[in-house]
Amino acid sequence: MNQQKKLLICSGASCISSGANKIKAVLEEQIARHNLTSKFEIVETGCMGSCDLGPLMVVSPEGIFYHSLKPRDIKDIAEKHFVNGQIVEGLLYKDPVTGKQIPKIDDIPFFQKQTKIALRNCGRIHPININDYLAVKGYQALQKVLHEMAPEEVIHEIKISGLRGRGGGGFPTGIKWEITRKSELKLEDQTKYVICNADEGDPGAFMDRSILEGDPHSVIEAMVIAGYVIGARQGYVYIRAEYPLAIERLEAAIKAARKYGALGENIFDSGFDFDVEVRIGAGAFVCGEETALIHSIQGGRGEPRPKPPFPAAKGLWNKPTLINNVETLANIPVIILRGGNWYSRFGIESSRGTKVFALSGDINNTGLIEVPMGTSLRTIIYELGGGIPGNKGFKAALIGGPSGGVLTAQHLDLPLDYNTLAKTGAMIGSGGLVIMDENSCMVDIAKFYLDFIQDESCGKCTPCRIGTKRMLEILKWIISGKGKTNDLVELEDLGRLIKETSLCGLGMSAPNPVLSTLKNFRDEYEAHIQEKICPAGVCESLRKTTKKPKAEGGVK
Repeated sequence: MNQQKKLLICSGASCISSGANKIKAVLEEQIARHNLTSKFEIVETGCMGSCDLGPLMVVSPEGIFYHSLKPRDIKDIAEKHFVNGQIVEGLLYKDPVTGKQIPKIDDIPFFQKQTKIALRNCGRIHPININDYLAVKGYQALQKVLHEMAPEEVIHEIKISGLRGRGGGGFPTGIKWEITRKSELKLEDQTKYVICNADEGDPGAFMDRSILEGDPHSVIEAMVIAGYVIGARQGYVYIRAEYPLAIERLEAAIKAARKYGALGENIFDSGFDFDVEVRIGAGAFVCGEETALIHSIQGGRGEPRPKPPFPAAKGLWNKPTLINNVETLANIPVIILRGGNWYSRFGIESSRGTKVFALSGDINNTGLIEVPMGTSLRTIIYELGGGIPGNKGFKAALIGGPSGGVLTAQHLDLPLDYNTLAKTGAMIGSGGLVIMDENSCMVDIAKFYLDFIQDESCGKCTPCRIGTKRMLEILKWIISGKGKTNDLVELEDLGRLIKETSLCGLGMSAPNPVLSTLKNFRDEYEAHIQEKICPAGVCESLRKTTKKPKAEGGVK
């Protein structure tokens, strides 16, 4: 008897916006018309990663990959492929470098060169259907933890895995769990909390959203494990209102987990109680900072407070609280099942495991990628990303979002890890990676991100509230042709002052895009000020120029 094939329809937010629901509806019609319901099962999945190619469909188990689908294409696929077994070549992926058609998803360089751990189930299972999750060993890690492991053993595995927080700070996860577990409590009140930080606000970042859309059960499972380890009975997922699809699927997954017995009282007959609730934020960037997030959950204004005390000692409602972001938690179940030593084989020393990046900008292949820590920027751009459109030169990459920094051609072969990037003045952050070609103006880029940061400043501390506004004013003067030579000195002085005196991480990292572009592209700033021209021809007031755009290092 032939095994029923699965038609995996990418139903992440990107593919839905490009018409995935229409593709599914027409596919259902064609399957019924050709009496193929016993041979094919349609499965709506989360994001497959190649967001620029949607809508997408993978015929499993062969792995035939169809992209950029239109409703009219489905009739062709049904008649030729499903009925007669002939692959529709015109809908296959074509390599942007070689021009070669590649039928199978696992042979496409964008997918072939990835190592998926946090994204292991995204694009492969139905996000809500708990049976799909169970089929890929879902909730087995929780079973193992509750019935076979002491909390200290769980912490040990996470420690030896080398997993560090994927939300930007990079704090060792195992140590954070251990500190929260050991937090002193008064005898009459043993309350602790677990919070999943899903307030992903970086422009161009969509890693956490995609995991919650494509594999919410993995995050729920990890939160229950965390609750068992630190001694908490309640968890919260704090997610921004701009992610309605992620919220819908997360809430559905929570209900399914309760029904299955993975949430609620006496989980898996272990005597352990734990539940999860969703808290929706209004979309303030500052609420990605853990103390501002806590204030928001409590119903207050999303403003940070000085630390210490840290949330591990005094967090939600002044109780010890463990906070991890979505990607960090998504790694936990597989670490428990396969062991910390297995996970530590990926990456490099001090930066173990894999990292999910949102690849966007001037790049042929945009979307989500997951690669081992320490992978070079060159590998990401030219092997996974397929190079720069139009064979233009690479100029810069902004990594880490508005709080990150700029990498240039001289950094193409540096390993992307916590320590190496810190030495360049950049940071991995949550994983946003925006590629810029030779026609980009770095002064304009700095203004764009500082404008975002200044608008998102909560206003609580003077350095961030006033300092970023002043820096933005100077950048606007420079771009309009009114810049003066001492403006660059003032930008640097203000940037250092803001970094040293701001209250929270948002303010401390706010000047990074300006300071980083000043360091690596000072000549562009000087051209704007001294020659009153924009070398890239981007700034409207300074477009009268005959200069050619400059790509740092001329890399192509």
